[in-house]
Amino acid sequence: MIYKTIVKRVSIIFCAGILVYACANKAQGPTGGPKDITPPRVLRSTPENGSINFSKKQIQVDFDEIISIDKPAENVIISPPQITPPDVKSYGKRLSVDFNEDLLDSTTYSINFGNAIVDLNEKNALKNYVFAFSTGNEIDTLKIGGTVIDAENLNPLPGIFVGIYKEKDDSVFSKKPFLRIGKTDENGRFSIDNVKKGAYKVFALGDANHDYFFQPGEGLALYDSLVVPTSRIEEMHDTVWKDSITVDSIRYFMGTHFLPDDVTLRYFKESKKRQYFLKAERKDQHAFSLYFNTTATELPEIKPLNFEWKGKYILQKNNTLDSLTYWITDPKVWETDTLQMTMTYLKTDSLFHLNPVTDTLNVSMRKIRINPKAKSAKKGSPDAETKVFKFTNNVAPTFELYNPIVLRFETPLSELDISKIKLSQLVDTTYKSIPFKWHQLDSTKMSYSIDYKWIPEMSYEISIDSAAFKSIYDDISNSFISKFKIRSLEEYSSVKLILANHNPKSVLQILDTKDNVLQSKPALEKGTRFEYLKPGDYYVRMFIDENGNGKWDVGDLATRRQPEEVYYYPKKLSLMANWEFEETWDYLQVPLLQQKPIELIKATSTKKQ
Repeated sequence: MIYKTIVKRVSIIFCAGILVYACANKAQGPTGGPKDITPPRVLRSTPENGSINFSKKQIQVDFDEIISIDKPAENVIISPPQITPPDVKSYGKRLSVDFNEDLLDSTTYSINFGNAIVDLNEKNALKNYVFAFSTGNEIDTLKIGGTVIDAENLNPLPGIFVGIYKEKDDSVFSKKPFLRIGKTDENGRFSIDNVKKGAYKVFALGDANHDYFFQPGEGLALYDSLVVPTSRIEEMHDTVWKDSITVDSIRYFMGTHFLPDDVTLRYFKESKKRQYFLKAERKDQHAFSLYFNTTATELPEIKPLNFEWKGKYILQKNNTLDSLTYWITDPKVWETDTLQMTMTYLKTDSLFHLNPVTDTLNVSMRKIRINPKAKSAKKGSPDAETKVFKFTNNVAPTFELYNPIVLRFETPLSELDISKIKLSQLVDTTYKSIPFKWHQLDSTKMSYSIDYKWIPEMSYEISIDSAAFKSIYDDISNSFISKFKIRSLEEYSSVKLILANHNPKSVLQILDTKDNVLQSKPALEKGTRFEYLKPGDYYVRMFIDENGNGKWDVGDLATRRQPEEVYYYPKKLSLMANWEFEETWDYLQVPLLQQKPIELIKATSTKKQ
């Protein structure tokens, strides 16, 4: 009896200990062993990868673990391209592809899954898994590879389709889908798999509607010469990594090298855009504005219906004629609540031709909510008689050596009195008046500049008396005064670039860290100097200005014109104050895809389609 009691107590203590341990260990949670970093592995498939004479419309692939398909519409690429996409699904450890189109006779099909196949828990991807089969007696095995870059800034472009045609006429690109396709990855790299022997035309396409051929408005790239895919057996190597940064070993083996693998396609969008009218707007009683979606070649024709304005308006327009403001000078017109008119302009039709179109417009003054707490000006006060005429300026306490003073007015001027403008320079302790040049910058009398050859480190004062400017609506300006000091030369840096292979059509550009152009100059044979740069980091880009218009131009499919060539200086320029950088640049020495500094690509790379 005593023995049984002892055994019972020991058993209770043992169980209690197990329970306490389990409860204590519960807080830690299960360790689960090392993290799974292995992607799914293919066990078998129906049919076998590389099969011939296969005509069924379903493919099944079994894996060693449960899988899921990540964004199949984006990641899975099928050649020949399918207008009606197949159904790509996963069921546990099985992947199935069900075609929704009849398979072509004697054709090799390839399904590139990219990174779409992942395991269920850790999302480890089976990268670039390609499944191929043929409906005929043989399977095509050649490949065409390369890179798609933005033609203007050399950034690699992801998500761009690249395809081939057997036809030699470029017009096929606008008439029928690609014969076979690939799609660029995050590095702009593409591979067109299972290509038949032959010569092919190669195009890139930002395919907005997934019809796999070019339509106006879509981005594109065209390769200048025919591509003939080949292969050869050669020694290859495979790097085995201990971890993400440490190499374990390099394995050498004999393998098949598919060529070409370096096709470079410079992607662009044609300057041709559908042209159409966006909207009319009347924010100000005295004016109305018309907006178009893109550059226009000529002004619209306006015919008033309920007012007369011949010679009674001033047109403010930008260089591209897509933003127009009509300033009305006749009170009878601007006091009309709704201006009725017809507008005849050029609009792009369905065939991408420009044709005249006439619209009827009713342009009303936009109602402005009045603050009930606002006090109205007393009758007879200056505010009631005359509205203050506002203008802006670019004067700052520390002023750049190379900048003119710029004045911009909110409405066109009718009168100005330059005698009421005084520019002074501080000499000892007194500001002394100095002469300056006055320039009108636009045709509407809304922008002017005050030019003077500033002296570094000198102090100046600009003063403008009241009523120096009068608008076409008889509003007058207030007085203005501002003091400023010019930066010293020691605060600037400069760059001198000499081209080892000078091309008289070259244009050099200084860029900031976001790829924005700060200065642009034609390249001189003895070197091009860029001055007055603030200390900091800069980059250099160059383009070949083939048509001599001073700006970079895109290509054109109809004339087979490539976009103008662009090159990047491969180094960052870190400029210090009071320092000049001088460099001789051989822009052909570094391969094009290796020219643009990686930090600039990371800062500016965007998906462009």
